[in-house]
Amino acid sequence: MLRHANAVTAIAAQVAHFNKARKPFRIYHGSTNSTRPAQFRVDETIDASQLSHVLAINTTTKTALVEPNVPMDRLVQTTLTHGLIPPVVMEFPGITAGGGFSGTSGESSSFKYGFFEDTVNWVEIVLGTGEVVSASKTINADLFHGAASGFGTMGVITLLELRLIDSKPCVALTYHRVGSVREAIQKLEEVTSDENDYVDGILFAPDRGVICVGRLIDIPDDGVRIQQFSRATDPWFYLHASDVISKSKQPWTEAIPIVDYLFRYDRGGFWVGSFAFKYFMCPFNRFTRWVLDRFLHTRAMYHALHQSGLSQRYVIQDVGIPYSAAEEFIKYLDESFGYYPLWLCPLRRDPGSKKSTFSDFVAHGESSGPQTLLNIGIWGMGSTQLDKFVEINRNLEDKVREFKGKKWLYAHTYYTEEEFWRIYDRKAYDSLRATYGASYLPNVYDKVGVSLRISTGQSWMTWVSRVFWGIWPLRGLYGLFHAAMGGDYLLQRASGRKRNSSDSRKV
Repeated sequence: MLRHANAVTAIAAQVAHFNKARKPFRIYHGSTNSTRPAQFRVDETIDASQLSHVLAINTTTKTALVEPNVPMDRLVQTTLTHGLIPPVVMEFPGITAGGGFSGTSGESSSFKYGFFEDTVNWVEIVLGTGEVVSASKTINADLFHGAASGFGTMGVITLLELRLIDSKPCVALTYHRVGSVREAIQKLEEVTSDENDYVDGILFAPDRGVICVGRLIDIPDDGVRIQQFSRATDPWFYLHASDVISKSKQPWTEAIPIVDYLFRYDRGGFWVGSFAFKYFMCPFNRFTRWVLDRFLHTRAMYHALHQSGLSQRYVIQDVGIPYSAAEEFIKYLDESFGYYPLWLCPLRRDPGSKKSTFSDFVAHGESSGPQTLLNIGIWGMGSTQLDKFVEINRNLEDKVREFKGKKWLYAHTYYTEEEFWRIYDRKAYDSLRATYGASYLPNVYDKVGVSLRISTGQSWMTWVSRVFWGIWPLRGLYGLFHAAMGGDYLLQRASGRKRNSSDSRKV
């Protein structure tokens, strides 16, 4: 704890320095699981990357004291030694506890336990003034709820206490084949009961999908096969699920080791990894996936995406839609995008929470929606024409508002600033930030909004650079090279600028 206290003292001193100068700063965590372009300058950044330790596990209270940069795989590995796991585990192993709290994270257990921030008891936070305080649902409750899903705009999160639950060695996962969108939604509503531990689904087409229902178990029943997803020779989960429902119309159950289940989408990043094969015109089969496996885990994929800038060519959106409108919304997606697979994940706010997070700064109740939503993951190739790319993203955002849904802000956000603050109550948000000395920090829109301003007076060097990086497959090769080399890919030197991987679009 002494090491932690010293680190927090140093961060608090830096924040106080920025506060005195009224100079905005960004928080550098060492990595990111957002697809938004991210750039940090040393002289404008609080480096919190050293806060990456699990400090304590209390088996009596079933809690974990963790620093914000602890990734999910290390957290799970540590808690499992005590027979415990977090109730909500983000399905990419590199996502951190602090990122889950600050950036909205709902996963296949969220129908039961709520979002990741709903499993957090309290946080330690360095305010914009440099003061270090604690916040929970009962102490500084307004700060606690404002910081959750607030993208670091209330201060620097330096410590979290997480609730834990009893774990078991395996998940018995049952695959239910569905033949329509309506059947998929009905099945999801049917299986989201407390007797189950995990629920999500995949739509491979409007008339073909699977609902996956998991229960924690000690020992698989006789005759139940054990399936893994973490080794290079194992199948990608979504491909395996497709094979299962192709072989049988009846429900099929298998046992998956708990860690393999929690991070089953890591290899291939759900199915986004398949886009790389299309980009490089590489055969997509079990052999090529095995050969390239080291590049197809999410940590390496995020590294390559940020270095290459290719994330800006894909529609990457997650939205929450009320169940009553989900079928119609998916029909709109089918007609307007035609992207498949689609990820389906039921989400429920913690029923014990009277207030939910930044998402509750919603003007006049607009888009507030019900407590239960269906998360739909929409990921596919966008247009290479900037105007068209922006248009389809903005149309999608408008449709989410029309259906009284919520758009998760970890991804690209194309609202204008005026549109954004028509959805979210800026007056209440700014008032809270003023109360806790955070007014000079970047606000949520500053963090998530994509600027569409295009430079008109560009130099010939800029023009040559854009032409060069537009040559296939230079961007992809550049990203692949840096992913292979490893190292930092976010922090800039104070004396220079890193190449803007998003061209004219930057956060």
